[in-house]
Amino acid sequence: MDELTAGLLESAEWRKATRSGDNGDCIEVAPLRDGRVGLRDSEHPELPAYVVSSSVWAAFIDGAKKGEFDF
Repeated sequence: MDELTAGLLESAEWRKATRSGDNGDCIEVAPLRDGRVGLRDSEHPELPAYVVSSSVWAAFIDGAKKGEFDF
């Protein structure tokens, strides 16, 4: 991870779905100042975050709303 990305993740405002409750069993997301989106495991926020472009995030959200990832 480059220094710029590390800095953006450090100052990111992480959030998770309210539906996940307080058990920490969720993925947190954060919009980054450069337009990308950070993702991390809320149970282990110390682990490296995954960063995607805004277009990848939009495609994921679209697919989730359409039920494409339902098991």
